[in-house]
Amino acid sequence: MDVYMKRSQVNAALVWAKKVLENNNFKLPCFGYWTMDEWKANREETGNIQKVMQGWDITDYGMGDFQKIGSVLFTIRNGKEDAGTPFAEKLIMLCEGQRLPCHHHVCKTEDIINRGGGILAIRLFNTLPDGGADTESDVRVRMDGILRVVKAGETIEITPGNSITLTPYLNHIFWAKPGAGDLLVGEVSSINDDNTDNYFSEPVSRFATIEEDEPILHPLCNEYTRVL
Repeated sequence: MDVYMKRSQVNAALVWAKKVLENNNFKLPCFGYWTMDEWKANREETGNIQKVMQGWDITDYGMGDFQKIGSVLFTIRNGKEDAGTPFAEKLIMLCEGQRLPCHHHVCKTEDIINRGGGILAIRLFNTLPDGGADTESDVRVRMDGILRVVKAGETIEITPGNSITLTPYLNHIFWAKPGAGDLLVGEVSSINDDNTDNYFSEPVSRFATIEEDEPILHPLCNEYTRVL
């Protein structure tokens, strides 16, 4: 049975996320604030944006419990073939206690940065041959250029301004530490492909299925073709 997010829930998350950005004095590029009418008026000029999936990305990962497992993301820049840039930058907004599913990438190397607000908590696991998380072996990881060796599944806390580098095949799960406030995370990486380079250790889906119960506030990056 399909699990749905309602458009009203997506819209409420967008309003909340823009408040988080405002509280951290972070401004989006102009298209991050466009209405549907503005998107449609600029449809022909935004071919590259649509192709590389810049913009808003809200998902419950098909789990039906957005406040527990979910995220609000905004892709500021990205590339694909002859479009966009040879690197990517994202923002990830998480409310207290909200987490992403455990996953790894095969191609992408990324810096995950605490841009402000709360405390970023993360657990790391090496990847087994079957793609699962190795819960036994120690993990070698660099944090702002400094090499650390941590136990598999050990909770690492990253305070504002600090970061961690996640290399291919490194399983990771991160969340906003409860009691520390809502969190603004930055991601700077090689080209990002959310359609082919996410390998989850949990039974999830990358994008949400949305039930339309009110008008769209801002379109999501995976629905441009359908709604514009």
